[in-house]
Amino acid sequence: MKKSLFTLSLLSTITIFSQEKTTTVKEKEIEGVTITKTKKAVEQKADRTIFDFSEQPQLNNGNVLEGIKKLPGLLSTDIAGMMYQGKMLDVYLNGRPLNITSNELNSFLEGMPANSVDRIEVITQPGAEFPATSGGAIMNIITNKNANKYLTATYSGNYSFTNYDKFRSRTSNSINLNARNKIFGWQLNIGQNYRESMLNTNQDDLLLSNSDRTGRGYFAKSGLTFDLGLDRLLLNYDIYHNYNNNYTSSNGLADLAYYLNPSLTKEAYFESFDISNTNNLRQEAVITYQKRFDDKSQKLDFQLGYTQSDSKFNQDNIFRNGFYTDDHETFSFPGSNILKNNSLMRVTNFKVDYSQPINILDAGKVSFGGLYEKQNFDTESKGITNLEYQRQTASTYLEFQAKLKKFDFILGSRAENYDISGITRTIDSTNTIIQKDLIPFSKFKFFPNASVQYNLMNQVYVAANYNKKISLPSISALNPNNTTFAGPNTQINGNPNLQPTIFDNYELKLSAFDYAFIGYNVSSAKNQVAQIIRRDGKNIYNEQVNISNMTIHNFNVGVPVPFMIFSKPLSEIMKFDFNPDKINFMYLYAGYQKHNIDNISNKGLWIFNIMTQVILPKDIKLTANYSYITAKSGYFYFVAEKPFNNSFDLTLTKKFMDNRLTLSIFANDIFNSQRMYVRSNPPSGQSVFLSNKYDTRNFGLSVNYKIPTRNKLAKEDPNILNNTKKEDKGIMQPGQ
Repeated sequence: MKKSLFTLSLLSTITIFSQEKTTTVKEKEIEGVTITKTKKAVEQKADRTIFDFSEQPQLNNGNVLEGIKKLPGLLSTDIAGMMYQGKMLDVYLNGRPLNITSNELNSFLEGMPANSVDRIEVITQPGAEFPATSGGAIMNIITNKNANKYLTATYSGNYSFTNYDKFRSRTSNSINLNARNKIFGWQLNIGQNYRESMLNTNQDDLLLSNSDRTGRGYFAKSGLTFDLGLDRLLLNYDIYHNYNNNYTSSNGLADLAYYLNPSLTKEAYFESFDISNTNNLRQEAVITYQKRFDDKSQKLDFQLGYTQSDSKFNQDNIFRNGFYTDDHETFSFPGSNILKNNSLMRVTNFKVDYSQPINILDAGKVSFGGLYEKQNFDTESKGITNLEYQRQTASTYLEFQAKLKKFDFILGSRAENYDISGITRTIDSTNTIIQKDLIPFSKFKFFPNASVQYNLMNQVYVAANYNKKISLPSISALNPNNTTFAGPNTQINGNPNLQPTIFDNYELKLSAFDYAFIGYNVSSAKNQVAQIIRRDGKNIYNEQVNISNMTIHNFNVGVPVPFMIFSKPLSEIMKFDFNPDKINFMYLYAGYQKHNIDNISNKGLWIFNIMTQVILPKDIKLTANYSYITAKSGYFYFVAEKPFNNSFDLTLTKKFMDNRLTLSIFANDIFNSQRMYVRSNPPSGQSVFLSNKYDTRNFGLSVNYKIPTRNKLAKEDPNILNNTKKEDKGIMQPGQ
């Protein structure tokens, strides 16, 4: 209680401190200089990598998940989630954590059209202002669009198809409306998507299945902004709805109950047909008040947010028949309900952030603030509430930034107090409900961070970073209920007793001209959450566990190769003042990742990505993207039997009508080579061979049309759709 009062008392001083007079460093006047800012496809900063989606058709022509899987250095699998340059990712949407992972995250990202994303920031070194629960790194998906004075609108549409066992279509449409008057500005972004897809799986030859999937998604994002002198009041409400159906035919071997004596099980060959559906509804409401001062570097933000996510999963078996292998006696079981699981997550938070310049060395800045968050997560299976989970977090942070000649420094710390509790309920063989308390987690911890950057020359710097972070088990991993397809020989369960993971992250990085970089980082994790798949007889068990100690080593390098190197002198190329959207170039990325886990010998994996841009006649842009991950490499408790994430994509883009209309045609996974073949490597039990194949080869057309305003004096306003990131970039400007 004292620790919580300490945190709240520190928050109360922020408003008082914000009124104190500050001394600012006088800026030098520069005359006769005009700076034109151009969006960059890939931009390296001291603490993050920024991928522009809005101007890259090869990324924004499908859904968000498809675009993310094309990012160099990012590894996304169905078995172990997402990693970037060796760091586990906590996924944010417009500056706030989604609090979902695994299959639920994939479903959510599949339901978002990629053309609704402006950019993705992968924050590899989260500072003290970010919650310590960010773990290794943060992937922040930013869907904000600029508002304009007077009414404007932008339409985005996409159509693609696949043709495997049958023809399947995918469509998405969205429109973004922006307007402003003398009192307020407003934005409304609405959209829908419809997708038909296929999934073939093989689980150790015990279960072979083919799923015909249909997904429907709708979203609406709204924002209001009121200018109150220098201050601003922002009101946001977002809603996302996804409804998915799976029609699954399966066959295999299983130990099934003998129909004449249900207490006896016998090995049987079966054929089955099941229908499952998932219904997810996510709503967010945020109120933000931004206090501004005469000194634009001095800022004070208050934010109150509420998120509610409701998920329903149901699976019905239509029929199951076959024969027992010992005597070939046939059987036929009537259809029944297999799974009926629901979950409800509610998150309330209040945060305060303050920053102002201070006199430290040549220049400096101080930032501090705090966050209070409460999360409730309840799950239900066939009418029984089998998990009641509660978490309260109170935190505060203090961070200093300073410059000394060619050096930039950051030093900060975040203090967080956790109070996690709950109960679980299970039904034993006698249909008796057994209730148990979760293992409580009540701790107060400090999470320091430090960074030093040396600017070798303009836009060239070397940086060293350290931070300590914590990752709380996601609600998907805690959920004791299965929310995916369940066969007669598969047991899929979450683990409500998972403990948080503590990370120590170290990084050394050399960056040049925002594009080129070379880096090495190490993440040391205690109680890392991981998925284990093992076999016992004819049954396959999918479980979530804590790894007591684990270290992830990662080396990565990215190099742009402009084709002008063959026709222009190096001195001109080194100026790097050309527009990357207008030149021919190749971007090469390579990364090596090694997972060290006690009692397991894993080989490291290599990740390769090549992106090439060629400007054809008539300003037609050709973009090619190739990704490859080596085989026989270890990934947590799995080993890749064959290369996965192996795909080749092509996109042709042409702009018309003074760049207001953009048309693209694309072909993804042209050689139909993207598939997963892995073998589990559990610490105990028999290993399992797993494979899956989505219909990743698809062809399509995308269109983006910016409806022009008749008023030539229309000007852009700041973002108002869930703008939670501070507008200033801080004192550390890489390589300046």
